[in-house]
Amino acid sequence: MSKSSFLLDFKAFVMRGNVVDMAVGVIIGGAFGKIISSVVADIIMPPIGLLVGGTNFSELRWELEPARVVDGVEQAAVTINYGNFIQTMLDFVIIAFAIFLFIRLLSNLRRKKEETPLPPPVPSNEEKLLSEIRDLLKKQ
Repeated sequence: MSKSSFLLDFKAFVMRGNVVDMAVGVIIGGAFGKIISSVVADIIMPPIGLLVGGTNFSELRWELEPARVVDGVEQAAVTINYGNFIQTMLDFVIIAFAIFLFIRLLSNLRRKKEETPLPPPVPSNEEKLLSEIRDLLKKQ
């Protein structure tokens, strides 16, 4: 297999419509995820934190071993950061719900479009004339 046929095959693969559509979807999905994460972190979580006593979920952790100094070098505490896990799970649930609402909206719009009957076509003058000729020929 020559180098040029490999590059041609790769170009054909990349230029397929579904690959380009998928790439656009991933990029838009990443941007959408950032927007939803910001909504969660900056708008939704502060009131929830107030409701649960001013708790910031991302700061919740279980300290297994405290920070200490060994030979003049400070070692960080060993912690399990379950608050970050809770925050990530809440982000996921809210993002999934937002995507669900968006898909449902698109599905409803598509369904309404399919259910809307098209008006009957208005016959042109030529069609009317041909219909009259046909009807006259039938009578004869």
